[in-house]
Amino acid sequence: MSALVEGRDRMEVAALFKVSVRAVDNWWARWQAGGRDALLSRPRGRRVGEHQVLSEAEQAAVRQAVLDHTPSSLGLSGQLWTRGQIGRLVFKLYGVRFTEPGVGKYLKRWGLTFQRPDKRAVEQDPEAVRTWHEETWPTIRTRAKAENGEILFADQVGIRSDQVTGRTWGAKGTTPAVRRTGNRFSVNAMSAISTKGRMHFMVFTETFDAKVMCRFPARLVGHFDRKVHLIVDRHPAHRSKTVRDWLTAHEDEIELHFLPSYSPELNPDELVNADLKRSLPHTHRARNQTELAAETRRFFHRRQRQPHIVRGYLAGPHVRYVLDENPLSF
Repeated sequence: MSALVEGRDRMEVAALFKVSVRAVDNWWARWQAGGRDALLSRPRGRRVGEHQVLSEAEQAAVRQAVLDHTPSSLGLSGQLWTRGQIGRLVFKLYGVRFTEPGVGKYLKRWGLTFQRPDKRAVEQDPEAVRTWHEETWPTIRTRAKAENGEILFADQVGIRSDQVTGRTWGAKGTTPAVRRTGNRFSVNAMSAISTKGRMHFMVFTETFDAKVMCRFPARLVGHFDRKVHLIVDRHPAHRSKTVRDWLTAHEDEIELHFLPSYSPELNPDELVNADLKRSLPHTHRARNQTELAAETRRFFHRRQRQPHIVRGYLAGPHVRYVLDENPLSF
């Protein structure tokens, strides 16, 4: 504005700054009204939160409803939240209609993203899960530490010849084909991992039952000179009389602990199973049961040489509790 104050022509100032004469007139009017501060640039648009249809309290209520409930539990249809479902919830609660893009703006403001949900069995008992986290697991950990014992999580898995997992590239609109044997066969495996990165496994072709279950801990205790605390799910074979009798005869060497029913997400060894099923299709496709068993053993032998990957299984959001509650142990 110093140029105008010095008496220079408006058109000359407009040409100097490459703006319109009208812009110069606006500058001059603002300068006369408020001086130099009136010329400082200000952010355009509404202030954050200004003119929002829902109040902050109403927004907080809707956000919490989405996090804590499914649509069906609130009188809507379905188990998954979509922008349309959330819009219907807002209308039901406050009588306000939103377009899906409008709902999307609120979701972004609330820090919510569209995600693939984890699966949970309806039979799962939340109270049992809470007890596991707050009482059972801490007790197991404390006992094992006092005994200088070893904690391992174990699980069994079946691998079929006709199972196709993973993804591959192909032409849009044309599903790629994976060539494999037309014969059907399978093998089974049981593995156990510790938070130190140790892995133990057994591959077998017979059906998993109590006798097979007894073989696995018998092999397992041979690798340790201290008591093993083995955590497993509630498979009938794990709780059979045959297994109980075997454990009684070896109570100084190993003890079995059971996860809550229908709670596979609490077992880090489930992530080993998932890794196995993802990895096998990237190797040679087995043509018979012997080859499939060999490929399965190669996977486990490879992971035994990669303790950093074994420890990485414990980084999952639902199994991190094993480390978080006592990161210096096991």
